[in-house]
Amino acid sequence: MQFKSKDFTNAEQVLTIRNLTVSLGANLRAEPVLRGVDIDIRAGETLCLVGESGSGKSVTSLATMGLLPKNALEITDGRIDLKEVEITAASASQMRDLRAKRVAMIFQEPMTALNPVLRVGEQIEEVLNMHTDLSGAEAKARTLDIMEQVHLPDVNRIYSAFPHQLSGGQRQRIMIAMALVLDPDLLIADEPTTALDVTTQQQILKLIAEMQERHGTAVLFITHDMGVVAEIADTVCVMQKGQIVERAPIQQLLTAPQEDYTRKLLRAVPNLAPRPARPHVSEAPVLTVSDLKKTYGGGGFLRKRDEVQAAQNVNFAIAPGQTLGIVGESGSGKSTVARCIMRLIDPTHGSVRVANTEVADLSRRQLQPHRKHFQIVFQDPYRSLNPRWTVARSLCEGPINFGTSKDEAMAHAGDLMELVDLPRNALDRYPHQFSGGQRQRIAIARAVAMRPNLLVADEAVSALDVSVQAQVLELLDDVQARFGIGMLFITHDLRVAAQICDDVIVMQRGHVVEQGPAAAVLANPAHEYTQSLIEAAPGRNWDFANFRALEGAAHQTGDHA
Repeated sequence: MQFKSKDFTNAEQVLTIRNLTVSLGANLRAEPVLRGVDIDIRAGETLCLVGESGSGKSVTSLATMGLLPKNALEITDGRIDLKEVEITAASASQMRDLRAKRVAMIFQEPMTALNPVLRVGEQIEEVLNMHTDLSGAEAKARTLDIMEQVHLPDVNRIYSAFPHQLSGGQRQRIMIAMALVLDPDLLIADEPTTALDVTTQQQILKLIAEMQERHGTAVLFITHDMGVVAEIADTVCVMQKGQIVERAPIQQLLTAPQEDYTRKLLRAVPNLAPRPARPHVSEAPVLTVSDLKKTYGGGGFLRKRDEVQAAQNVNFAIAPGQTLGIVGESGSGKSTVARCIMRLIDPTHGSVRVANTEVADLSRRQLQPHRKHFQIVFQDPYRSLNPRWTVARSLCEGPINFGTSKDEAMAHAGDLMELVDLPRNALDRYPHQFSGGQRQRIAIARAVAMRPNLLVADEAVSALDVSVQAQVLELLDDVQARFGIGMLFITHDLRVAAQICDDVIVMQRGHVVEQGPAAAVLANPAHEYTQSLIEAAPGRNWDFANFRALEGAAHQTGDHA
């Protein structure tokens, strides 16, 4: 593993944060959200801010941007200096002028940051129009130039496109272009690669490093992905409960962490070495998929549209208590297969047998009594749980619909809460009163409430920090072993696949390109596409839990960008 080791001692100081304390505006008795935070970033340096959800990472970035929500959070002590400008003393108009010109930010989800009704070229030009005196023609030329710099294809077409017409990776490139079009001194990146597959993630990380090298930008990178940290960080600050508990160069932090909390974080990171396979089960499969195909398009009244093969010739079976993973880039067909199996969309062709029942050609009405046999856990539990329903109602709805009495369902709901390590007395709470990890536990409890034969997990842990991710994976493993549930696990994180899957399918553009035991596919991939996925996985050669390089991986330091 090659770590960055450049010396920034003589580089210009870009960001200085001293004794930063942020408190809840209306509640003076509450514990501060940030307590005595100190951060230094120099020109060209990448400082990674890591820690569990709720540790204060994003609040630190919002304070630096002057974007703390009014009447909710306020700076009560300390100062933030961006070169010669004291941000904590700047007025609202001064901060508007500083943003984009001196400090810019890339958010996790570009679809929420981009205006859906404006063309992306216009949105980049808007930044130039606000902060420069360039003519319309000059602004457009500058926009096309920065779009080329971030390696967008066919820039003239994308210039005129709306955000929804672009892929996730292309939207993130637009955000980077917008952030860097005015050459800011500081770039803040808040989880910019979390929702991206490993290939796109690698491209975005390379792009940020390239732009940083070209413009000499200081980067504050916020992430919970330690693999990304290993690849891009010069320095790492570890946050816990609003405080920085450890600061060190990347190599020192990964080889000799000083704090117990840091060691805990690192031990929670899965590595790419597949876990030992579970014993083969001779029982009848809980799910059998044969020759599954899903085609979009091809119709049209006046003009025949081109067909898109979202998935074709997909074949597999899952035995009770076994886990099959499907991995691949975004758009490879992973979620299409999952949705066909769940009958959220109708397959074009093929057979799907769940609990010995053919479900592929059943009508919605015929399917209803069989729904209890297969359940799904989505990526975002906040969107999949009804915000107006208590947890009790969410957990009881399914069993009651299938004939369980209300009293029995409530008692079972309490048992389920204990199963997922949540208190029974939390049944009367609403989803917004729980953390992200707790909401995902509730979503799992809801799925298990029906005692299904099959559980489909569609990117169920991708948005969670490493500690919570490890807990949820352990919970899924425990639930699966306890009830003998077969599981289909959709993920773009190869580390997670290595730790939870018995078998793996690799998909590319709707086709299955490799299939077999996880130990064989991930440790010795035969197909060049699988090899490229593994090569793109950040920190693939590092054993985070044991603070050393994986066997067979060279341990190096270097000056690489």
